[in-house]
Amino acid sequence: MPKILVINPFPLDEAGVARRAAQTGHVTLDADTELVFRPVKFSSISFMSPHDWLLMDLGIYEAGLTAEHEGFDAVVIDTMSDSGMAALRSVLSIPVIGPGKASMLYAMTLGAKFSVLAQWKPALPRYRKVIREYGFERQCASVRSFDVEPDFVNLTEGKEDATFPTMLQVAMQCVEQDGADVICLGSTTMHQAAEYLAERLPVPLVNPGPLSYKLAETLLGLGLTHSRKAYPAPMVRKDALVHDLVRAGAAHLDG
Repeated sequence: MPKILVINPFPLDEAGVARRAAQTGHVTLDADTELVFRPVKFSSISFMSPHDWLLMDLGIYEAGLTAEHEGFDAVVIDTMSDSGMAALRSVLSIPVIGPGKASMLYAMTLGAKFSVLAQWKPALPRYRKVIREYGFERQCASVRSFDVEPDFVNLTEGKEDATFPTMLQVAMQCVEQDGADVICLGSTTMHQAAEYLAERLPVPLVNPGPLSYKLAETLLGLGLTHSRKAYPAPMVRKDALVHDLVRAGAAHLDG
């Protein structure tokens, strides 16, 4: 039975984890696939700056560090920033999926150009960074924000009537003004709007979280994982140091 660890990028409570786990309702998985959702012990409060990216990398890396030893068959990172993905690939032999790269690559199998629908303007540098690092500048028609401050715990719950039409309006600008053939949701937190948008857009919509679950299943079914040549193993692992740093960080947040 495939067992997949999904790492939530914030130290969420049980209700917060459940809201993220609701992404499974947007995809049909094999009956014997088990998804285990695990929040990080510590992180920043946003994804808006290099300072935040560093803390996210560390928190997510620590949360997945022991996944292979725990018996998981794959790891999925529950954020379009792909935080911690490269580091986890260097220490794990099981597949590690980041929905940012996965969703953009998948979008390019469906069309010639994609746009990313971002939550708010302060997040735009993060998307530009990822697109630049992955070499997707030519295939990316645009990154547009519907400029609503994100709620990483409650997501869009209770704000659907106001937020969903605004998201659709901005996504249509990506299609009509920027030439996008495909729209990528810019965050796994947007999954609650996926059905609304997909029914109204004239182009395909890629929902990154559910896509990454299915991709993990596919890689396992094909017996594939990341290249050790691209992600070399460390000469000396510092697992205890990483766990100590995160424990100290978590204690600081609680204090």
